[in-house]
Amino acid sequence: MLTKEQAAEFAGRWLPAWSGNDPEKLAAYYSEDAFYLDPAMPEGVKGKGALLKYFSRLLGHNPDWVWSQIEGIPMEGGFLNKWLAKIPVGEKVVERVGVCLVQFDQAGLIRRNEVYFDPAPLRRA
Repeated sequence: MLTKEQAAEFAGRWLPAWSGNDPEKLAAYYSEDAFYLDPAMPEGVKGKGALLKYFSRLLGHNPDWVWSQIEGIPMEGGFLNKWLAKIPVGEKVVERVGVCLVQFDQAGLIRRNEVYFDPAPLRRA
C-alpha cells in the first residue's frame, strides 16, 4: 500500500501534467489498458489510444487550468486523491474541489482513474 508521502510525491509529478495542453505527457502516466472516467465522460474511456484522444480534446479546451493535491488517502493498489482545480472560465477562475480514485498496475502506471466533482458551477460561470 502507498503511504501518504508516496501519494503526494506521485501527485506532485502527475497533476502538473494536467496543465499546459500536453496530452502525450499526461497519457504517459497511464497503462495501455487504462480505464478513465469523469463527469464529462461518465461511461468512461478504455485503452491508452482512446484516452490520448480524449485528453487531446480535454486539455486543448482547458490549457490553463491548474490542479493541486489537497490530500492523498492511501488505499489498496493506489490512493484516493482529494484535489483542487483552478479552472479559467471566461474572465473568472472557478475553483473546484473533488476526488479521484487512482489505482496502479504492476509497472506503477495508472490502470484506473475515476474523477468525481460537481461540474454545475462550471456551466454557470
